[in-house]
Amino acid sequence: MLGLLGFYDELDIRSGQPSGSIRDAVRSVGEPDEPDLVAYLDAGHFLIDVMEGGHDVITGSTHRHSPGCSSLVTDGTWLWRQDFPHYLETHHVSLPQTFLEHVRGLNYRMPTIAVAQFAPHYDETMPLVGWASAVPWRSTATTLVPEPRAVTSKAQFDAAMLAQDRNRPQGSWGKRRKPRKA
Repeated sequence: MLGLLGFYDELDIRSGQPSGSIRDAVRSVGEPDEPDLVAYLDAGHFLIDVMEGGHDVITGSTHRHSPGCSSLVTDGTWLWRQDFPHYLETHHVSLPQTFLEHVRGLNYRMPTIAVAQFAPHYDETMPLVGWASAVPWRSTATTLVPEPRAVTSKAQFDAAMLAQDRNRPQGSWGKRRKPRKA
């Protein structure tokens, strides 16, 4: 079975998620190598890409992982939601020691996944996170190779949101504006 990261009660309609309540995982400070851990999580292999929008379940705000937040990502040993790096970098959620040792042992590099070894773990884990319909593994690929992709950093996202707010001084995007006089 794959290790599970960040499957919190507040992120699903079903209670009793594997990671419990996110409020119990929040810490005031993160690991000293937290930026490297976030970059590792951002570089994971996408397994299931979900088209949806979400928000931070603690603050209610949008964040850089809001689009497709419950998409599933893996490194072949661990499984997490796409928005898990947000909770790590923003709320410094606690991480299992075995995960920390695993990532540090890989020198923060996303590994290539040998599908023959990965598929049985995938099939065993997906029903536990509510994705029984995604079993069995159907990919014909023999390996999953990490592909570089552009990921918006938290600083870039926050700067873009600030610029967007400055460009809309009269209020939110959802608020209708008065028509202009002709």
